[in-house]
Amino acid sequence: MRADAVMALLRAVAAGETAPEEAFEALRALPVRELAHVQATLDTHRSLRTGVPEVILGEGKTAAQIVEIVAALAEGEVPVLVTRLDAEKAKAVVSAFDEPSYDPISRTLVVGACHAPAPKGRPVVVVSAGTSDAPVAEEAAVTARLWGARVERIHDVGVAGLHRLTPHLRRLQSAGVVVVCAGMEGALPSVVAGLTGRPVVGVPTSVGYGASFGGVAALLGMLCSCASGVAVVNIDNGFGAGHLAATIARELPEESA
Repeated sequence: MRADAVMALLRAVAAGETAPEEAFEALRALPVRELAHVQATLDTHRSLRTGVPEVILGEGKTAAQIVEIVAALAEGEVPVLVTRLDAEKAKAVVSAFDEPSYDPISRTLVVGACHAPAPKGRPVVVVSAGTSDAPVAEEAAVTARLWGARVERIHDVGVAGLHRLTPHLRRLQSAGVVVVCAGMEGALPSVVAGLTGRPVVGVPTSVGYGASFGGVAALLGMLCSCASGVAVVNIDNGFGAGHLAATIARELPEESA
């Protein structure tokens, strides 16, 4: 349940427009809701505590489980995000809801996007080093937008052709937060942080050959960044990067320096 819905309900009780018993029934699902038959305990209080609702990890769940969980969360009139949802399971989930949005690149599904907050603050600029990093970058972009951030994208500007980044310097410098997704040696976040005073969230991806060790090389490279202002999330964690970036950026006034 959203914070504004709870406040509206309490005001209605105070004004005598809603009976306390009716309000109790509306609130009794807080703070958790058990879905025993799909082995899930939903955190229905999360949007009140943190400003964003619970997110569903599609990996390891059946399509039937996902449908049940999405339906229960959507009752709270909040946007519901499913991450790491493969195309086969997505078909079953999409057919169960009105106007769902599935993105096969980021493997994300959104139900109830109309309940997402209007974008505000300075933009989250999501940068991908290469086309192979696009799934992680798009997961970050979808998440940040759903949580109320303005989102801009810059694609395929890695250090193998660094001149591709220079036309975008003004956008980087005017961002609220920059999310940089890179595999291989993971050098791009250091470059971006050296060109702008904005916070940079580095996302190492599992893109790369042999000694990249599935993204470990990029992770260590970003953690050892020479440039200041680089924070690093886990390998391929576009969701975590988008969440963090939106949390920062949506609080920044658009005119702030």
